[in-house]
Parts: sequence; structure tokens; C-alpha cells
Amino acid sequence: MEIIQIVGLGLIATILILIVKEQKPMFAFLIATTAGILIFLFVIGKIGSVISVLERMAESSGMDEVHLKTILKIIGIAYIAEFGAQIVRDAGQESIASKIELAGKVLILVLAIPIISIIIETVMKLLPV
Repeated sequence: MEIIQIVGLGLIATILILIVKEQKPMFAFLIATTAGILIFLFVIGKIGSVISVLERMAESSGMDEVHLKTILKIIGIAYIAEFGAQIVRDAGQESIASKIELAGKVLILVLAIPIISIIIETVMKLLPV
């Protein structure tokens, strides 16, 4: 059960952070960041298998590969922005974390424009004129 390992890592990191935080806040931040990166690396393989399944589904449905890649980029931006914002929040920089989240949302919007335009074109074709 991978979730037990992930939760165990998180709990160990939390205990270490609580012990170290009072005397060495910088080490506490480094422990938190390292734990976050280790958890991310632990699940990255699972993300790869999900992408493979989505690619097979898109191929069998005849979906254009460009659209799937765009959707995967959007999902990647969302995860990376959230991960980065949480690390910055752990360092106590809420305003920078908010800027990271805003940048992620803007980049997602930019990537989504072609998909949104295709949806609008499809809806317009379905509507009687």
C-alpha cells in the first residue's frame, strides 16, 4: 500500500519539523521541501501510467493528439503551480504563493483558448441558424 508509505513519510517529516523548527527554522523548511519532493517523486510513476491510459483512450476515440497534449499540459501546470505555491507557503511567503497560483491560472487559460474555441465552434454548428 503506497499510501501508507506516503503518509508515513509525511508523519516522520512532520515530527522532525516540529523537533527542529524551534532551533533551526531553515532546516525545518528544508525537511518540509525534501519530504514534498520525495512524495512527488514517489507518485510521478503513477502519473506516467495515467498518461499512457489517456493516450490510448484518445487514440481509440480518434481524438486529435494535440488536444490531449494540451490537456495534459494544463493538468501539469495546475499540479506544479500548486506544489510550488505550497512550498512557498511553508516558507511563510503567502503573497508569493498567491502570485504563483495566479501565474498558473493565467498559463492554463492561455493553453485552454484553442480548446475553448473548438467547443464554441462545435456548439455553433449544433445550433439551428
